[in-house]
Amino acid sequence: MRNAEQDEKMMHLALELAQIAAQEGEVPVGAVVAKGNEIIAVGRNRREQQKNALCHAEIEAINAACQALGGWRLWECDLYVTLEPCPMCTGAIINSRIARVVYGASDAKAGSCGSVVNLFELPYNHQPELVSGVLQEECGAVLTQFFQSLRDKRSKKKKEVVE
Repeated sequence: MRNAEQDEKMMHLALELAQIAAQEGEVPVGAVVAKGNEIIAVGRNRREQQKNALCHAEIEAINAACQALGGWRLWECDLYVTLEPCPMCTGAIINSRIARVVYGASDAKAGSCGSVVNLFELPYNHQPELVSGVLQEECGAVLTQFFQSLRDKRSKKKKEVVE
């Protein structure tokens, strides 16, 4: 059953994954694939660790879900992600037939579920249901804190060089 309580529960798990990514020096994005109340797979950003532009949280979670379920069609699954998916990830969502996408924070720079463009509105063979803004403040705060920490570290390094 899909409801606001279930969406928040899954998004809290995605936020935990985002926090792990941040601790690893990755942009803090977490993703969960669920089939009903069952968690099928999880993912988090690992682009820096893997030195691979494809290692987004959504891609990792979708790949793991396909492996767990033994097929590429995830038509009975929902994807929960802390940040609005980018064009690459929305393409993977469409191609894997994810039934529903639930995201937290909008992404004004690369969001492809409505912020920059909504690829789900184009006449592809699949258009998932879309829910935005679930735990938006919490999801946005994780990203804001991460990027503020990076700016603080850079500023500190510049001061050390000058001294």
